[in-house]
Amino acid sequence: MDNGSISSGLEFFQREPWLVQVFLVILATAVGDFIQKRVVDRVRGRLGATDSLWGDAFTSAIRSPLRAIIWLIGLTCAFSLAQLDQAAAIFSSVESIRDLGVIIITTWFLVRFISRSEESYVERCRASGAEVDLTTADAVAKLLRISAIIVSTLVVLQTLGYSISGVLAFGGVGGIAVGFAARDLLANFFGGLMVYLDRPFSVGDWVRSPDREIEGTVETIGWRLTVIRTFDKRPLYIPNSLFTQIVVENPSRMTNRRIYETIGLRYSDVGRMADVVDAVKTMLRGHPDIDGTQTMIVNFSELAPSSIDFFVYTFTKTTDWARFHEIKQDVMLEIIQIIESQGAECAFPTSTVFISNVEGR
Repeated sequence: MDNGSISSGLEFFQREPWLVQVFLVILATAVGDFIQKRVVDRVRGRLGATDSLWGDAFTSAIRSPLRAIIWLIGLTCAFSLAQLDQAAAIFSSVESIRDLGVIIITTWFLVRFISRSEESYVERCRASGAEVDLTTADAVAKLLRISAIIVSTLVVLQTLGYSISGVLAFGGVGGIAVGFAARDLLANFFGGLMVYLDRPFSVGDWVRSPDREIEGTVETIGWRLTVIRTFDKRPLYIPNSLFTQIVVENPSRMTNRRIYETIGLRYSDVGRMADVVDAVKTMLRGHPDIDGTQTMIVNFSELAPSSIDFFVYTFTKTTDWARFHEIKQDVMLEIIQIIESQGAECAFPTSTVFISNVEGR
């Protein structure tokens, strides 16, 4: 580059000194962005070594919003410097844009922080083997996110010059009209709120309704819909308002599973019934998978047309569906062995025909 070009460049910057200032501000912004990235990475590394739940969520959530706010402030400062020299109409709204940007970015950070905290909390609980209530965690996180968005919206309106009191008054009057127009939506919202408060079921629970053909595993609980996956893997999308009108059974919260079976012996084995009943009771009391603290009944119950029946009423310790059927199978096979060991047999439907021997016929 010759001396003439350098001289012309210096003369240009002397005539337009604001360009130098803008360049320096943008350079300082880039340096600040670089420094914050290094600082956040270092702080995150130290907090990771201490296994801090909130610190990890904070550093993870603040990275992008902090970078955005640094560039927002840097660019708006550069535009302000340009405004002093150029006085263009477009530069007159720089301060408003900066204020709105700060509010939006702060809200973005809060929403990210709440989401990261929820994810970290659930992951830590699962890793440590502690019990975690996914429904409550999801409800609290959603409520906090909605609160942050509503507050930021009111602050934005105030920044734009709108009266918050007027907006709230309008919302009170308009809320009545909206309520009539969106009754179903509001009913689903409050239905979801009742589910979160009453907690009749949680994500992962097996639920069913005797009132409707609803049965499956709860996948998600939203503010409008609850998704239940049926046992044939079909999704059911159920409006939350329905749960305020139907009976919901939650088998996942049962303490035990019940074995209730009726077994019939032949009428010719009536003399062995007492021994069979006593032997079955003894077997159940000693069975490792039967809960002896729950109701246990084995009694002769009925004189049926083709059998004499006794019933078994007891509870297993497990609530797992597959394990329950294994235990029930084992109990039924042992009952059959007891019956055979007592010299009796299980009955089946029979008919006896008596033929009278009449002379001359």
